[in-house]
Amino acid sequence: MSTFTKRNGQFYWDDQEFHLLSGAIHYFRVPREYWRDRLEKLLAQGCNTVETYLPWNLHEPQPGHFDFSGNLDVVAFLNLAADMGLKAIVRPSPYTCGEFEFGGQPWWLLKDPQMRVRTLEAGYREAVRRYYADLLPRLAPLQCTHGGPILACQIENEYGYYGNDTNYLEFLKEQLMIGGIEVMFFTTDGPWGMSLEAGSLPGVLAGGSFGSGAPEHFKKMKRLRPADPLFCSEFWMGWFDAWGDEHHVRDADAAASSLDEILAEGHVNLYMFHGGTNFGFTSGSNHYAVLKADVTSYDYDAPLSEAGDLTPKFHAFRQVIARRTRDEEVRRRLSEPVDPSRFSTIIHKEALGTWPVTATASLADSLKGISIGKTGPRPLSMEELDQGYGYVLYRLTLPGPQVLNPVSLWKCNDRATIFVNGRFALAQVGNEVGCPFPLTLDRAENSIEILVENQGRVNFGERMNDQRKGISGAILIDKHAHGPVESWGLGFDSVPAVHWAPSGLEPGTPGFHRVPFRVSVPRGEYVDTFLSLPGWGKGVAWVNGHPLGRFWQIGPQQTLYVPGPYLKDGDNELVIFETEGQAGSSVSFVATPVLNSTRK
Repeated sequence: MSTFTKRNGQFYWDDQEFHLLSGAIHYFRVPREYWRDRLEKLLAQGCNTVETYLPWNLHEPQPGHFDFSGNLDVVAFLNLAADMGLKAIVRPSPYTCGEFEFGGQPWWLLKDPQMRVRTLEAGYREAVRRYYADLLPRLAPLQCTHGGPILACQIENEYGYYGNDTNYLEFLKEQLMIGGIEVMFFTTDGPWGMSLEAGSLPGVLAGGSFGSGAPEHFKKMKRLRPADPLFCSEFWMGWFDAWGDEHHVRDADAAASSLDEILAEGHVNLYMFHGGTNFGFTSGSNHYAVLKADVTSYDYDAPLSEAGDLTPKFHAFRQVIARRTRDEEVRRRLSEPVDPSRFSTIIHKEALGTWPVTATASLADSLKGISIGKTGPRPLSMEELDQGYGYVLYRLTLPGPQVLNPVSLWKCNDRATIFVNGRFALAQVGNEVGCPFPLTLDRAENSIEILVENQGRVNFGERMNDQRKGISGAILIDKHAHGPVESWGLGFDSVPAVHWAPSGLEPGTPGFHRVPFRVSVPRGEYVDTFLSLPGWGKGVAWVNGHPLGRFWQIGPQQTLYVPGPYLKDGDNELVIFETEGQAGSSVSFVATPVLNSTRK
C-alpha cells in the first residue's frame, strides 16, 4: 500500500518527491492485443504513469446493462499497466469529451425529453448513481492505497467551459467517495477566462489543459492554488480532425519546447500519448457556427501514430524528458537509443493489394431482412426507435408526375441523403438540413426515401442537450407535415445479414458490398494494413465483423486503419455499407495511412 499526496507545491509517492510524467492511452481505442505494445512505448518515452478516460456510453450501452469485457476490460488494462511498473490516472467523469460520441455519455439519456446533462437534474443524477454503483467497486481495489496503480481520479472534465454549479461537482465527488475512491481528486480546465475557477472545487487539485504558454498559465494556476503542484493535466501536443477540414499537425520541435516549459516548473499528462481509433460509430462532433463531425482516426499527431509507430514527436519528447526527469534511473535509460526489437509485440505494416467486390445487396432489397419498419403519421427519431447510432431510413409514397416544392426536414440531425425511386437526388448536412428543396416525381407512384445519419453526437458545449438524431419533427411538403411515414432503424450493432447477389448495384443506389481477401499472417505476429477506398462515396466498413469506422471521400482521412488482431491467416471478409450510391468495383489495402488529403 502506498499514498500519493501533495504538499509544499510538490507531489509525493509515500515520502519521496514524485515527478508526475503521464501519457494518455485510451484502452477502448486500441485493440486489447496491442495494449502491452502501447504501454511499453510509453515507458520507453520516459513516462511513469498512464492516464485514461472511461467511456460511460460503452460501459453502459443500455440502462442497467454493463459491459467490462474484452476491449472494455479496464481492470485488465490497469492491472497490465501496474505489472509493467506504471502508475495510473483514471478519468471516470460521466462526461469526458475526448472527441467521443456525446462526450462519452450514453445516448439513451436523451430518451428523457427533460434531460439536461452535466446537471443535478433528477434523471441525470440517478443515471450517474447507477453507473458509479457498478463501476467504482471495480476501480476501488486498484487504488495505490490498496496496492494498485491508481494514484489520482478526476471529478469532472473541463466543466468550467460548461457551467459553474459547484453543487454538481460536489455531488460527483461525493458519489466517488461513496464508491470507495480515496486517492487524490482533481479537475481539468483551461486557464482562460473564468473556466479554471468555474470548474474547480476548494481543496481539490486544479489541473490545466493547454498546448503552449505554460509560464503564463502556471501563474494563474498558482494564484488559484498557491500551495498545489503545477499540473498540466492535458498537454495538447496535437489536435483532432473533422471531415472536410485539413489534417492537423504540430511541429515536433515546437511541441517539445512547450513540453520543456511545462517540466521546468511542473508535471504533465501528455494528451494524447497515443490517440488510437474511433472504431464503429464512436467519433463525436463539434457544432459552433457549423457542424464539424470528427473523422474515424484519432491519430492526434501524437508521439505514437494511430497504428502505434514511433513519430518524430516521440523522439523529441524523449529528449526533453531525459533532461527534465528527476529520476536518475529513467535519465540513464533514456540516454540510450530506443531499441525497437525490445518491444514484445511483433507488428508488420503490409500492403495486401487490390481486391474486387464480389457481391452486393441494395439497401432497398435488404431492408425487411435487417430492420422492422414502423408506420405512423410522423417520422420517429432514433431515440424513439430505441436506437443509439447508425442511420434511420424514412419512406414516403406519393403520386405523380409532379414537382414538390418546397420540401424540408424539420428537426433533423445530422445528415440526410434523399432518394427518389431508389436513385440519389441530393444530400444535406449540418446547417443545410432544414433548408427547402424541390423534388421531381416522374412516375404515377413514387417512393421518396430519406436516409438520415447520426454523424456523432456533439461532444462539447451546450448543444449536447439537443442531440436527438434522425427526424424528431416532421417531413414538410408544401409547408405541411406529411404522412404516413415509414421509419426503419439501421443501428448496425453488428454486420447486417443481407442476401448477397453477384451483380453490381445501379449507380446512385445505396447498399452493401462484399470483398473477400486473403492475408498471410506469421504465427505469433500481427499484420496491420490500411483500407483505401478510391472512388467510393461515404459509409462504414467492417473486417471480419469488426467495425472499422466511417469513411467519406471529402477527407482529410482517406484510409481506415485495419489492426492486425482483426485479421486472420487465410480468408478474410470486408463488408462496406455505402450511402451515396458511389461505390467502386474494388478496394485496396495499403501499408501507409493517408490522413491529409481532401477531394470533392
